[in-house]
Amino acid sequence: MGYIYVIEDDESIRELIRIALEGYGYNIKAYEAAEAAIENMKNEKPDLAIFDIMLPGMDGLSAIKLIRKDPVLKDIPIICLTAKDKELDKVAGLDVGADDYITKPFGVLELAARIRSLLRRIDKEDEKEMTAGKLTINLLTREVFIDGKSIDLTFKEYEVLLYLLENSSRVVSRDEMLNQIWGYEYDVESRTLDIHIRTLRQKLGSYGAEYIKTVRGVGYRFMKNQ
Repeated sequence: MGYIYVIEDDESIRELIRIALEGYGYNIKAYEAAEAAIENMKNEKPDLAIFDIMLPGMDGLSAIKLIRKDPVLKDIPIICLTAKDKELDKVAGLDVGADDYITKPFGVLELAARIRSLLRRIDKEDEKEMTAGKLTINLLTREVFIDGKSIDLTFKEYEVLLYLLENSSRVVSRDEMLNQIWGYEYDVESRTLDIHIRTLRQKLGSYGAEYIKTVRGVGYRFMKNQ
């Protein structure tokens, strides 16, 4: 694989992440500041990036926004590091385009599990395209179109949409989606899935509420015949 970028200004945490992830076989490039990391991304696009929210100079949220606006870098999977119990930081990170977050202090096993889940299901060799009504998903390029118009989705928004479409014959429970897409047991108070469903509906425009239905008390279902 290529590289995972770790952007963290606390040297002890940065080195802990680097050493731990190298132990899992990942290639790591560690940075103290977002500016240097983004500059290097333009020459060597990483497979995944981990951004601390609180950074000197450009903060993590601003860096994620910048990446999501770049046509070459916008699909990089991103995990943001937040301070413990700061729910606003978690929501803000997801809202600007982070695919996942982890709070400090965190365990190496948990971080590795989240990385694996983000890197999973990137290649779909058996199919090239999926369609449902006005929606088209190119499985090779990970591009999404509504009525021929390109829709920009984050890595995790794409994963949620694809999973719902792949299982459109049934209602998918919230627990199943969290476990299958995020790959670990998520805290029940987390708003992560709700935020991704909300932003997905918004980005799908007038079709959002028609395609993605909430089944109260159970989960979600994708309605194909629109």
